[in-house]
Amino acid sequence: MIEQMTTVADRATYDKAVQRFREARILLPTFAQMADPTTVKPAVRASLAGVDPDAADARNLFRVHWYNDAARTGMVPVPAHVVLPEALTGVPSPIVVAFGDHFPMIHAHKVLAAYSCLAPRIVTGRFDPTRHRALWPSTGNYCRGGVAISRIMGCRGVAILPAGMSEERFRWLEQWVMEAGDIIRTPGTESNVKEIYDACAELARDPGNVILNQFSEFGNHLGHYAVTGSALGHLFTSLQEKDTSLRLAAFVSASGSAGTLGAGDWLKDHHGAKIVAVEALECPTMLYNGFGEHNIQGIGDKHIPFIHNVTNTDVAVAVTDHATDQLFVLFNDEAGRAVLKARGVSETVLAALPHFGFSSICNVVAAIKTAKRLKLGAQDVIVTVATDGAAMYTSERPKLLRKHFGGAFDQKKAGDAYARHVLGADAEHVMVMGSVERDRVFNLGYFTWVEQQGVSLADFVVRREQKFWRGLRELLPAWDAMIAEFNGHTGLG
Repeated sequence: MIEQMTTVADRATYDKAVQRFREARILLPTFAQMADPTTVKPAVRASLAGVDPDAADARNLFRVHWYNDAARTGMVPVPAHVVLPEALTGVPSPIVVAFGDHFPMIHAHKVLAAYSCLAPRIVTGRFDPTRHRALWPSTGNYCRGGVAISRIMGCRGVAILPAGMSEERFRWLEQWVMEAGDIIRTPGTESNVKEIYDACAELARDPGNVILNQFSEFGNHLGHYAVTGSALGHLFTSLQEKDTSLRLAAFVSASGSAGTLGAGDWLKDHHGAKIVAVEALECPTMLYNGFGEHNIQGIGDKHIPFIHNVTNTDVAVAVTDHATDQLFVLFNDEAGRAVLKARGVSETVLAALPHFGFSSICNVVAAIKTAKRLKLGAQDVIVTVATDGAAMYTSERPKLLRKHFGGAFDQKKAGDAYARHVLGADAEHVMVMGSVERDRVFNLGYFTWVEQQGVSLADFVVRREQKFWRGLRELLPAWDAMIAEFNGHTGLG
């Protein structure tokens, strides 16, 4: 597998991509540069001056990292984040949340996943931007990231996502796709991943379509391993420098495509952190082989992603969408903020809450539940990510007010929601995974990938061993070398 992904598959396709990128003056960043953007050549960094971070400008590829400042035009020495204190969370363990809405173009970290999937195909001659359409199946932000990366690379990007996603996602897509037909709405909401796969299977009959399935593209896992993992590691060590008693106890992330969970593998390798995978209680696939519908937008479920390193996962947690819905209202309402302020939550922390979208709040609640289940203390740091911010869900607020609060919200309702979903978050629906639980969850993937998607049994089973995942990481330096060589051929490197 590794040899196939590190050699040029089609020289003619490769040469066309080189020509396109030379003419469009598209320079590709390496994974090492995204992990540490200070290593980017000063001239390239200087060229970003005056570039709108939301523009379809190829130079914005060099903003696809965790070190953007709040304006997303400059850089900060440590990834932007907030440390949630016990006054807010009710647990002594510091919960550190990195802000994904500082990424360019889509205000979400999924643009990193999209780049990590398409760039290796470009430099290995497996994608021709002059004739291929890039198809991006998604339950949230990945398709937006894919459309942005496609447009920057001068090819058509097609978003495939459930019709029930937030209006903000569709409005953004309408501004970025090359043709109106490049937005494909599939039935359902978060839990309807199979319907997305079915649409992809139909579209894949056209040889001009290339499916970049975030649930099975190892570039998604590896991009987060190298870039997100190292950034969060740097964030933790910056805190540890101020308090040497701190230890990195856990990394928490909602599963979704399982790409972000790849950062947990990095943090386990370098800091011994436990990896906590999160899902919706209304669709508890990992915990209970369950199914159902929910509103934690950004999580796709009813299956185990192919790129989820299940046998390296330590804990599985389920969070109800009643918590994420109600806390979203609380965090973005003056009545809710007043309740938190009365508890002693600082203005700095209150100002950070708009960085939390639905899945971000899910991660925070899961971190609280993890701290209680593992009995973590004040020296045990939990790191997680806010994948996107509240701005992506403004249209959802009136629906949530009607659904949960009778159309109106006040401090009494805010206090009740806080008591129920933060202080009341407990260790129920938290599973510490031993070998039996890991094997059970791993085996669930068989039905999606072997029976439905046609993956060979050998390719499915080999993923059970950590040797396979360690071998995958050899792709990263190989891809970086190929990116550098490709840039050299364009004359821009």
